[in-house]
Amino acid sequence: MRNSLPATFHRTIMAFILALVVLTPFTLAQNADNVIRIGYQKYGTLVLLKARGSLEKRLAPLHVEVKWTEFPAGPQLLEGLNVGSIDFGTVGEAPPIFAQAAGADLIYVGNEPAASAAEAILVPKDSPIKTVAELKGKKVALNKGSNVHFLLVKLLEKAGVQYKDIDAVFLTPADARAAFERGSVDAWAIWEPFLAAAQTQTGARILADGNGVVSNHQFFLASRPYASKRADVVAIILEEVAAIDQWAKTNQKDAAAALQPQIGLDQATLELALSRGGYGVTPVNDAVLAEQQRIADAFYDLKLIPKHINVRDATLQGTSTGTQAKR
Repeated sequence: MRNSLPATFHRTIMAFILALVVLTPFTLAQNADNVIRIGYQKYGTLVLLKARGSLEKRLAPLHVEVKWTEFPAGPQLLEGLNVGSIDFGTVGEAPPIFAQAAGADLIYVGNEPAASAAEAILVPKDSPIKTVAELKGKKVALNKGSNVHFLLVKLLEKAGVQYKDIDAVFLTPADARAAFERGSVDAWAIWEPFLAAAQTQTGARILADGNGVVSNHQFFLASRPYASKRADVVAIILEEVAAIDQWAKTNQKDAAAALQPQIGLDQATLELALSRGGYGVTPVNDAVLAEQQRIADAFYDLKLIPKHINVRDATLQGTSTGTQAKR
């Protein structure tokens, strides 16, 4: 499977390794860690990678052990990275911004393409609410700092409603689903596969999704200290992620079947969720970083983060203090 990946992908991975080696001379040969701790959520490429076991096989010759830790959402995952309990993980657009604003020493190492339809605002099937504008004064559940936080901000802005004019109720996906079903909130901003599950299991109606409003990239991040020490391991993870992404894109029924025992959702729900995903892994480019900067600026203007951040500081060329790393 790895040999079927485009040559350009292998070249970018090699460039990633070389950049880290140049930035941190000799660190690969010193204090090499023999464990990679990966944080994942209850859905997505890393779940498939964990189930397949191909990463463990790739890393075995390097005597590197893989340890997996599940998190309920991106913000909690990046908090784990910030406090040093994991080294690598995947999240949506907003969590890295909140984490960087909180001082997390992380770097963007790759991203999947936009998946705008994979997040949405839901309302109950019998809700009288028909437009986003009607959310004014209503309770909207969401996971604070998650990718749907920016979705909600932009959809409200498009509808002419100020963010302060809704009652944002911050809940994890499980708690939000319970509140949504018992009618404690009027709407729910959520991502896949919780989105598809609510549709198929409760008949929830999509009020608006991210199409034409947000990109909804999925990002792969690593702690800067780990990536500096084990650029080789990070590069192998990205290769394996790219391979399984390529497989899932063209084998969605099989991917859904592989996910079923991992997350406990039925085949039809998972196929619906997978149909709205973005597939393929690339290095984070200038255009994607510019999008991330716009999100960060919007959150700062709304006082959702405590300080202005430069997203580029969370790249190979940046440092946690906002200065440029010397080559």
